[in-house]
Amino acid sequence: MVLKPIIKNSLLALALAGLVACETVQTTQGGAVGIDRKQQMLVSSAEMDAASSKEYAQVLAEAKSKGLLNRNAAQVQRVRNIASRLIPQTGVFRPDALKWNWEVNVLSSDETNAWCMPGGKIAVYTGLIEKLKISDDELAAVMGHEIAHALREHARERASQQVVANSAISIGAALLGLGDVGKQGGQYLYMGLMGLPNSRANETEADRIGVELAARGGYDPKAAVTLWQKMASLGGEEPMKFMSTHPSSSERIADLTVYAQRVEPLYQQTRRR
Repeated sequence: MVLKPIIKNSLLALALAGLVACETVQTTQGGAVGIDRKQQMLVSSAEMDAASSKEYAQVLAEAKSKGLLNRNAAQVQRVRNIASRLIPQTGVFRPDALKWNWEVNVLSSDETNAWCMPGGKIAVYTGLIEKLKISDDELAAVMGHEIAHALREHARERASQQVVANSAISIGAALLGLGDVGKQGGQYLYMGLMGLPNSRANETEADRIGVELAARGGYDPKAAVTLWQKMASLGGEEPMKFMSTHPSSSERIADLTVYAQRVEPLYQQTRRR
């Protein structure tokens, strides 16, 4: 397939327009852990918040219909108590987060999982609590990590990157006449060179902000280390680094050890109040 120069120029113009439309933002202040990376956003916060609120409502409705929503009152109260100490600390990183419509719920599931959607929609799975026999300090580390993803708007950032990547891949495949095979190859190349490395970097940012939120909330930041030691003990072979969305357990433990020490004075100050 041969494209005429005018068509090629139009496609290139579209690609450049997508890049220019990206907005450079600083979603959070650096905090004691010093997260100061600027981000390129193409998708708006309003779009992400609206989509997240709709998805969260659907998840809760499905869980409620199956009797899996907030089934254990003691667990729910425990999780919400921890959230009540972490959420006020978010203002250190972005003051507007204090005005978010935060929601905190517990879902009965064997998954060792938790998440926080854009806008402060939190869910903790009972499998995380029960399988790890998790302490309050460790649970604060998990929740702080998930809250950090929302503060940094990592979901919005990934969506923006994917929009730009998809445009560039489609245009490149068209220019080279590669069709769907070329698009698939472009996706693999993008994920290997940018997508997965960016995902791992986001996880590290969330780890570091998470330990600071926990420390400022009065939870021992060193618990993030014991948490990942427990997670590693669950077993299961980790994928090779270049194929993984997350850093390896050993890398996370090493990094969290350093940053837990960095925010230890904040924890000690909180304890003395």
